[in-house]
Amino acid sequence: MRVAVFAAGEQAQAARDVGADYVGADDLVARIADEGLMDFDVVIATPDMMAQVGKLGRILGPRGVMPNPKSGTVTDDIGRAVTEFKSGRVEYRTDRVGNVHLPLGKLSFSEADLLENYRSVMDELVRVKPASAKGKYVRSVTLSTTMGPGVKIDPLKARVTGDIAVAV
Repeated sequence: MRVAVFAAGEQAQAARDVGADYVGADDLVARIADEGLMDFDVVIATPDMMAQVGKLGRILGPRGVMPNPKSGTVTDDIGRAVTEFKSGRVEYRTDRVGNVHLPLGKLSFSEADLLENYRSVMDELVRVKPASAKGKYVRSVTLSTTMGPGVKIDPLKARVTGDIAVAV
């Protein structure tokens, strides 16, 4: 994960210390707006920098990297946030009928890495299962590329054997 941080002073130094790829304030805003710098996956900002970052809404918003307090990307604890995202933190969302949407990997990932990510996702979904939920919690799993067809996965076989069993 490549992380861009909008911060100044001590918080900017803290971001550099934990390994942020791009750190700056007005200079980083200018690089993104003027030079078209978009070589990052996550944008983190301090609350006092959101006025400058707001100017980049038309650039960062459509790409899905605009900082947001709900997702933990607008924070005063820059060091912790950068460390979490660098270590692979992924946000997932559900739609109104209960479907979970999240990225599982990239084309460059090996088969073992994708399987490990799948297991981690399934373990996390089972961990956050509400106590009031009865019956089968995960009914079906479908994997797909961004614009490709979906492939149905048998969630029980994949968890038990470690192999992804494709349902036909």
